Amino acid sequence: MNYTLNQLQVFQKVVQFRSITKASETLHLTQPAVSIQLKNFQMQFDMPLFEVIGRQVYITDFGYEIAKAVDEILFQVSEIHYKSKTFQGDLAGKLKIASVSTGKYVMPYFLADFMKLNAGVELLMDVTNRDNVLSVLERNEVDFALVSVLPRKLKVERIELLSNELYLIGNKSVHQNEFKSKKELQEHSLIYRERGSATRIVMEDFIDRKNLDGLKKFELTSNEAVKQAVLAGLGVSIMPKIGLRNEMKSGDLKIIKMKGLPIVTHWNLIWLKGKKLNQVAKKYVDFIEENKKKIAKNYF
Repeated sequence: MNYTLNQLQVFQKVVQFRSITKASETLHLTQPAVSIQLKNFQMQFDMPLFEVIGRQVYITDFGYEIAKAVDEILFQVSEIHYKSKTFQGDLAGKLKIASVSTGKYVMPYFLADFMKLNAGVELLMDVTNRDNVLSVLERNEVDFALVSVLPRKLKVERIELLSNELYLIGNKSVHQNEFKSKKELQEHSLIYRERGSATRIVMEDFIDRKNLDGLKKFELTSNEAVKQAVLAGLGVSIMPKIGLRNEMKSGDLKIIKMKGLPIVTHWNLIWLKGKKLNQVAKKYVDFIEENKKKIAKNYF
């Protein structure tokens, strides 16, 4: 066999995305170039690695076994490159993190000093909803994930960073500072995050526990959209306080007291149990363990 690193990288991305189009976009290659590399790689095996039906790529069982080996080979290749940098005294490599959307108010503070200390580290961070975060974590496409609600189906290691408090939030036109009954809450629309977000999960759990059914609802797809809707007076929402500092300081938003609130969860940096961390990821774990209390105290 005489396959090249380019062929391995192409096959890895095709397996990841099940799409030649998406693989070509990620690798910044033309679709014909990806197809040729994929064909040349397949020609070195007697058994099919994949099937193309219509525009959909289906990976065979044999293809998945080869994909595991390819992942390991490419991991070792990157380690060779980064170890040569490290041998020269520089920590070098990629640090890949997925964060739930509200985590954008948290994660940068736990990264800033580490990145300043290690100029050879390349940061790749994706901010999305909880379902997507757990999906890429489960597929082992990232080193770490930042979540406020731990996954039930995945076995993970974790470092608890700080608490996350969720309150009922309204704008300055809401005259009450406390809702003492379901009726008072029903006078306002309740603005939800989309399904799959951690904030939505926490809200629905609270609504169920308090038997607060029958509320008029809006559903929006980001915390920023929810915040703007509350500011505009479209309704109230249960939101993490951490992303509302400026609006609360100005008086445009306020906490409305209600029995059972705040809901307190915790921000956790998690990674797959048994994952083989690269040198950068190991150093980052050490950095977080040593500095998390100082960062929380200084910024939160």
